[in-house]
Amino acid sequence: MEADDTTHRAVLPFRKFNKNWYNAMAGAALLGNSEIAGGNYIFKVCGGNYTVVCKHLDYRFLRPCLGPAEYQMTPLEDIHELVATGKEFNIAIQMDIVQALKRFETPRMIAGKPAKPKRVGRCTITFHVTPKSHHKAKKLRKKTTR
Repeated sequence: MEADDTTHRAVLPFRKFNKNWYNAMAGAALLGNSEIAGGNYIFKVCGGNYTVVCKHLDYRFLRPCLGPAEYQMTPLEDIHELVATGKEFNIAIQMDIVQALKRFETPRMIAGKPAKPKRVGRCTITFHVTPKSHHKAKKLRKKTTR
C-alpha cells in the first residue's frame, strides 16, 4: 500500500480464490474489499483511538477486471481537520478501482504515452468515525445511572 497526503492505494491480487466462472475478478471480491481498503485508509489517518463503521457504500461496476485490482482512494473532505477536532464525524471517500498491470506486463503505448489503467469500478463510501473515549464515557454514564 502506498499513501501520500491526499490519496491512498491498495492492491487486491488476482488469484484463483478471487476469480469467477469467466476467469475475471469476482464482483463480491471487488465490492467487499472496497470497505476493507477504505477502512484501512481511515485507520491509517485516525489511529487506533477511533472506531470506524461503514455507514453507506455505493459501488458501480463498469467492466470486468481481468487482472489485479488497485483501489485509489481520495477523501471528499479534509480528514486531518476532522480528526483534529476530537469529535465524532462522517467522512466520504471516492474510490476508483482500476485493473493494475500484472507483474511482468509492460504498459501499452498509445500515441507514444503509456495507456491509462482501465477503470473497472467506482465506489463512494461513507464511514462514521467515533473516538473510543466517547464509548468509554457512555459506558461510565450507564454504570453511574444504575
